[in-house]
Amino acid sequence: MKRFLALLTGLSVAFGAVGCATSESAPPPQKLPRLELGSSEYLQQAVIYEVNVRQFSQEGSFDKVTEALPRLSKLGVDILWLMPIQPISVLNRKGSLGSPYSVANYTAVSEEFGTDEDLRELISAAHEANMMVILDWVANHTGWDNPWIAEHPEWYTQNDEGEIVHPPGTDWTDVADLNYSNWEMRMAMIDAMRYWVEEFDVDGFRADVAHSVPVDFWELASEKLHEVKDVFMLAEDGGNLALLKSAFDTNYAWPLKDLFNSLGRNSADAGDFRRNLKSTATQYKEGKYQMVFITNHDENSWSGTVFERLEDNVKNLAVISFTVPGMPLIYSGQEIGLDRRLEFFEKDPIVWPDQVSEWTEFYSKLVRLRTENPALWTAGAGGELKAVHLDNSDVIGFSRSYAGNDVIVLANLDSEPQSQELQLGNLVGDYTDFFSQESVALAEGEVIELAGNSFLVLVRSSDVADAE
Repeated sequence: MKRFLALLTGLSVAFGAVGCATSESAPPPQKLPRLELGSSEYLQQAVIYEVNVRQFSQEGSFDKVTEALPRLSKLGVDILWLMPIQPISVLNRKGSLGSPYSVANYTAVSEEFGTDEDLRELISAAHEANMMVILDWVANHTGWDNPWIAEHPEWYTQNDEGEIVHPPGTDWTDVADLNYSNWEMRMAMIDAMRYWVEEFDVDGFRADVAHSVPVDFWELASEKLHEVKDVFMLAEDGGNLALLKSAFDTNYAWPLKDLFNSLGRNSADAGDFRRNLKSTATQYKEGKYQMVFITNHDENSWSGTVFERLEDNVKNLAVISFTVPGMPLIYSGQEIGLDRRLEFFEKDPIVWPDQVSEWTEFYSKLVRLRTENPALWTAGAGGELKAVHLDNSDVIGFSRSYAGNDVIVLANLDSEPQSQELQLGNLVGDYTDFFSQESVALAEGEVIELAGNSFLVLVRSSDVADAE
């Protein structure tokens, strides 16, 4: 015990190296054997990457995303979620370029991003790299230039004067609200979705404001899409679990995202975290799960960068987002530590560094940790999350175990060092510190020393521990 405590004391002094590991302290990410796109095994290990096509490069084109595929493949992502790629309405648009969520034509490609052939080449190259491609789908409303408005005004919500209105209760004045009591409109919407699956071989959809569209529409749409291919469906919703009954594979971990923001600012604690995950475990069963994230296009543009919202706990909460049950998301620029709110209605391209960023190394290792350790898988696999202590509100500590694989995660959210005694039970034994690759022996009642705003990930797995 004394020898081990001396080791941990040494680790806590240099904990910056543990939390911000460099390529010298951990092996590079390695891809698992190629899995069939969209298979249950594929989705159990998958990581989503949201592509903000407009801001992804100075050109903001499909071609530049295609050029980045080797980098994204090396990062280890599996599912590319493309923000809306259709033309944007000019009428009533906000800003000089408008919102990508103001769709002028459901079955056309925006000239801002390229041609139909450019998109096909991107999807084909992604498939060759064993990545799925899903499109952002805006079913709740259209832009004011959409031909449906002139051809089928009855497809839209109207006020008492017969005027088409924007979505009630919002300030989305650049879009027109669709009327889902109209069956003809519903079928036209489904036909438009099928077009992208049949003609471009897309692998599914992320449904914008899915909760504002009737569940029975999504159920029929999913049924019709699955007649074409086995699509992956992601709902932007965190409350209506009926959406997961048959229409969608996963939804948003909105409550956990809000909790992350509070944990980052120390306005919530480990007890709040445990209660959130306990509630989630009772709600998400039978292979259903959440998409877990610390940022996305909405959070970055409207609520603030991860550094604004999570402060000194960005890496802590990124680690947690990759190790709790669910499918993790990386947003464009997150993997280089982007510290800027991207403009939503204007051109504001990400500037990618010439050299590999420490953040890229960090996220590459997180992807590898998740994909290579079955204890962290999802969609019916993976291990149950269990607390390894209950007596410290500043330290989040949990384990996940599955098929002989064990992972222990500890994160000190406070700026001051913390000592934490662990309740291990059958988790005692020999581990590897995933980020430093140091060997660690854990005994019952072990005391861990954690530096301020630091984390520790211990693994016991034949696949992950063999690091060299």
